[in-house]
Amino acid sequence: MLLPLHDTNPLKHIRFQYVTVGIIGVCVAVFFYQLSLGDRSERAFIFGFGAIPAVVFGIKTLPVELTQAPAVLSLVTSMFLHGGFMHLLGNMLFLWVLGDNVEDALGHRRFVVFYLLTGLIAVLAHAGTDTASQIPMIGASGAISGIIGAYLMVHPKARIKTLVGYFIVSLPAWVVLGFWIGFQFFSTAMATGGAGGGVAWWAHIGGFFAGVILIVPMRRKGVALFDRDKKRFELKLGVEKAPKRRSRIPDSGRGRRK
Repeated sequence: MLLPLHDTNPLKHIRFQYVTVGIIGVCVAVFFYQLSLGDRSERAFIFGFGAIPAVVFGIKTLPVELTQAPAVLSLVTSMFLHGGFMHLLGNMLFLWVLGDNVEDALGHRRFVVFYLLTGLIAVLAHAGTDTASQIPMIGASGAISGIIGAYLMVHPKARIKTLVGYFIVSLPAWVVLGFWIGFQFFSTAMATGGAGGGVAWWAHIGGFFAGVILIVPMRRKGVALFDRDKKRFELKLGVEKAPKRRSRIPDSGRGRRK
């Protein structure tokens, strides 16, 4: 498995990724609140605020004694819950590495809308594969899949320092993220009903394609797709080497003079 650790892709339009950091902060805070509840209360919390397909589509209702979000609102609240430390860590790492550049391409406000939209589409993509499921879906994976799709559309040539086994190597984004989406399709094909092993694979795929599509109309004016503005930006920063000056050949006295 390839695990992105850091990219070398500078921000062009914003000074700091406030929204990305804010989302990470909320997810971490909610997770520690979950831990403080104890096993039984945490389970009730997840059922009350996770997105349960059967509840979302009105097939089932939750017991009235459960503290719960309305079915429609659970599509959003579910994005900020996580099922364990590694679940949280993996999602937040992807968000930290890739989210700043997508926020840069969209702007702070549109990034909030983009994040929520791709997350919603991801949840519905998963729920649509089994509308009668009573298992709550939680996690930011769907929205982060949208960020992965957007990043791949805008910065496929960016270099990402990636953990491959025990080694850290620098790879183009299209290799790292292309491998990631390929793994999602493979896992979906191997899983029964698209959610084997407790992972909502269809949410990842739905969120990814939502990000690929939505980044096109939502990006800032002047933000090019597929790193088409990369060379121009490097020239502006003075990264390109200046052409060498031709050396002047000393006058030997034999040439013509005017």
